[in-house]
Amino acid sequence: MNQPVEYPALYLKRGEDARLRAGHLWVFSNEVDVARSPLADFQPGEPCVVVAANGKPIGVGYVNPRSLICARLVARGVEHALDAPLLTHRLQVALALRERLYAEPYYRLLYGESDGVPGLTLDRFDDVVVAQATTAGIERLKPQVEAAVKKVIKPRALIWKNDAGVRALEGLMEYADVGFGDPPGALQVREGGMEFAVDAIGGQKTGWFYDQRANRDALAPYVKGARVLDMFAYLGAWGLRAAAMGAKEVACVDASASAVKLIGENAARNGLADRVRAERADAFDFLKDLRERREHFDVVILDPPAFVKRRKDLKEGALAYRRINELAMQVLARDGILLTCSCSYHMPRAALLDAVQKDARHLDRGAQVLQSLQQAPDHPVHPAIPETDYLKGFVCRVLPAT
Repeated sequence: MNQPVEYPALYLKRGEDARLRAGHLWVFSNEVDVARSPLADFQPGEPCVVVAANGKPIGVGYVNPRSLICARLVARGVEHALDAPLLTHRLQVALALRERLYAEPYYRLLYGESDGVPGLTLDRFDDVVVAQATTAGIERLKPQVEAAVKKVIKPRALIWKNDAGVRALEGLMEYADVGFGDPPGALQVREGGMEFAVDAIGGQKTGWFYDQRANRDALAPYVKGARVLDMFAYLGAWGLRAAAMGAKEVACVDASASAVKLIGENAARNGLADRVRAERADAFDFLKDLRERREHFDVVILDPPAFVKRRKDLKEGALAYRRINELAMQVLARDGILLTCSCSYHMPRAALLDAVQKDARHLDRGAQVLQSLQQAPDHPVHPAIPETDYLKGFVCRVLPAT
């Protein structure tokens, strides 16, 4: 049996261990007994043992005294150190799930809290892994993460894409660089029998949105023979897959010039250049222009970035979802399909559906929900951690009012 680790203790106030014992992994700064364990005594990212008020250890984690979420639990009990062997075990367990789910090595390999490693995301692109550390604890554990990835995956290279805005909450700088190996200039991802070029260093997040793959897989009944508009298209995953499934015409729209360039290249790569066009534009302005020209599409896909990044932004963000969905409905053909999504954790699923219904009624139309959407299974939801369940969406049929 392993010897107990000798990390400094982080004591909780009385009664503040209930959420952790129920399965959550976060400790907030106001839950810490700072008289027994002053937060100022800890360094950002330092390992610790989280201890209940009665003196019983709960588990091993790491601390950041500068953050509202001041500690995150990584292992229950006190037998496992925060080291490469623990991360190797977590990675092996995560890999076993992905290999059951997918025939090819393109997936989210590890999803933070849901896979037992808070603050760490790993995406796999065959023999290249793109990693993202969002906490000081994982930043401090980067060598151990790299060692675990080398042992379990043996990739050609690992890229750190540490430019997420949430790092500022942890007092961390943003950067992107190569952890080890010699990555290719552009990564390739395979999805639905298609190949896409991905910019892991300069692109959004870790380069590809694996969380929507299962939802894109379900497009076929809605897009065959249709005229499709893919807003916030990024690299054209939705639009190009729609074209491959039989859409007669696809317009992909994104505000990024580099993304639009890659959409064109990916369309040509997959033999779809004759049916796909890519345009650079602001989504709201583009939809308004379509409305004024009375141009219509059979299917409109909305997969925007998070409009609600913080709870206090909910009112303003919800209004943005209302505006974009209403504009989309106004360019839908009669009996059209609206596929609308939100990746904002703070935007509840019910609120997104309410926005769709209110927009439909405002335009004197009716909406039928055909399918409810969620994140793909390589982004598993931890049932005790609501924050891991962030992606929601609906496929809606929009009809004239009767």
